[in-house]
Amino acid sequence: MLVREDKVIREETTVPEQAPLREDKNRRDTTPSSDNGAVAPAFVADSPRSAPAPRRERSGNRDNRGRRDDNGNRGDRGERRNSGHQQGARPPATSAPRHDHRSHHDNRRSASESPRGESPFVERYVTEHPSKPRASFDYEGETRAITVIPRDEHNISRRDISENALKVLYRLNKSGYEAYLVGGGVRDLLLEKKPKDFDITTNATPEQVRKLFRNCRLVGRRFRLAHVMFGPEIIEVATFRGHHEQLEEEPEDKNSSQQAVNGMLLRDNIFGTIEDDAQRRDFTINSLYYGVADFTVRDYTGGLRDLENGIIRLIGDPETRYREDPVRMLRAVRFAAKLDMNISQETAQPIPQLATLLQEIPPARLFEESLKLLQAGFGYQTYLKLREYHLFQPLFPLIARQFTDEGDSPMERILLQVLKNTDLRIQNDQRVNPAFLFAAMLWYPVIEHAQKLAQEGGLTYYDAFSLAMNDVLDEQCRTLAIPKRITTLVRDIWALQLRLSRRQGKRAHKLMEHPKFRAAFDLLALRADVEQHRELQSLTEWWSEFQEATPASQKNMLGTLGDDAAPRSRTRTRRPRKRAPRKDGGQ
Repeated sequence: MLVREDKVIREETTVPEQAPLREDKNRRDTTPSSDNGAVAPAFVADSPRSAPAPRRERSGNRDNRGRRDDNGNRGDRGERRNSGHQQGARPPATSAPRHDHRSHHDNRRSASESPRGESPFVERYVTEHPSKPRASFDYEGETRAITVIPRDEHNISRRDISENALKVLYRLNKSGYEAYLVGGGVRDLLLEKKPKDFDITTNATPEQVRKLFRNCRLVGRRFRLAHVMFGPEIIEVATFRGHHEQLEEEPEDKNSSQQAVNGMLLRDNIFGTIEDDAQRRDFTINSLYYGVADFTVRDYTGGLRDLENGIIRLIGDPETRYREDPVRMLRAVRFAAKLDMNISQETAQPIPQLATLLQEIPPARLFEESLKLLQAGFGYQTYLKLREYHLFQPLFPLIARQFTDEGDSPMERILLQVLKNTDLRIQNDQRVNPAFLFAAMLWYPVIEHAQKLAQEGGLTYYDAFSLAMNDVLDEQCRTLAIPKRITTLVRDIWALQLRLSRRQGKRAHKLMEHPKFRAAFDLLALRADVEQHRELQSLTEWWSEFQEATPASQKNMLGTLGDDAAPRSRTRTRRPRKRAPRKDGGQ
């Protein structure tokens, strides 16, 4: 179990529209009482410009010091300062409180004073927004409660979170914004896995985030994001997403939603609340929020339950969400393979019929997704699920054309083997190169096309092979925009397959000096294992022994090569030298 069910709080977020705000102990106004003896209102506006003059008094300065310590996660000293000079102050109002990230140490104090076995969040938890909230809906459509997991009931610790991500969270909170860790980072921490990155969501706009961080840049057109860069680590900060129907009356606004005829979202720069953001995310297990203000985990869509039951479930109507972004089909398969979970029936049912929508996704984005699918350590299981849901053909049409009913062709066997080998190398913390993966996957389409060109065009095999490499890579790049730096390496690996059998003289040593020799040898070994061809197996054994032999042994191996391994000699015919005409000196 991820959490203790007897301690999970499920409370409906119903707050009156005119609900008064809670008096913040750390931000109390020091304005004296009125003439009739009544105490003046204690709430101070968030903007420092609207603060009254008594903020400069001594007690106000002590308040500010306590709040700075609180935001710096040193709340005990700040709490002692605040509690020391507020003993005679009026207690907070009993109306619906306002959640404030600056008062999370007050919450910690109330937690310690509550009876053992009873969660202190029951009587103090409310929605973050004083206005009427948007209802949260279950998968069948009924209203469901928000789940809040206190710190002592979940396993997320700040020790497991990136220090740079914590810096971003603390600065956003200190500046008066809401900020939460969200997405795969929270999911992996709850599953006791190491997250590969940390994403943050906030109510600050991208422009406001850029003003807070000098090391920030704004990216993205479909959805504007802020990247806060700490050397090689990038912390992605996104503003709370809103429902794209909200701004239909302003189609020219840069934050408006643009939707294609087929339902795909072309622009989704709409900002909303945290409740809207939870409903706009793709899967329930990715709609979990962790805040450093009170160290709680918030669940608005039932993601904790699905995480415990091992279910991948899409938020909202599956067909509508897939049409908005067809890549969600690939993400569902990837998460199911990576986390060893099952895709829910309503989430999986529309995928085979909508798989062709992937053809409308930009090839550059599909290339990035293909690396996540096949080079994340779970490529073999992901490949099986891609075949199951008919998602492999839109990504690799050349390979899918050569699939057989039995599934035992050399191309299918080498595909399975290269994926298993890639997964094993990643699990052993070894480097992997996408160029080798694509070279192995597309090898047999290249061979088949080269033979066809040689027979129909009357070309030599080497010329036909060169043309086949260009044709296959060009066609594959129409679906996956493989960068030129990778296709160049793929060509080198393929070209070396034709040169590995030519070993006489200094050729063997020159081949070993080639930068992609090792990758070419690994592909040769894969071919020999898959095809079970005697000549390929003998060639693989010879190169394996030659690489480990001493220089003297290598010389003997080269000297004992038979005539069958020698290249055919080519006789060069010299053109007759053109002589200048003789000069007749006597005439």
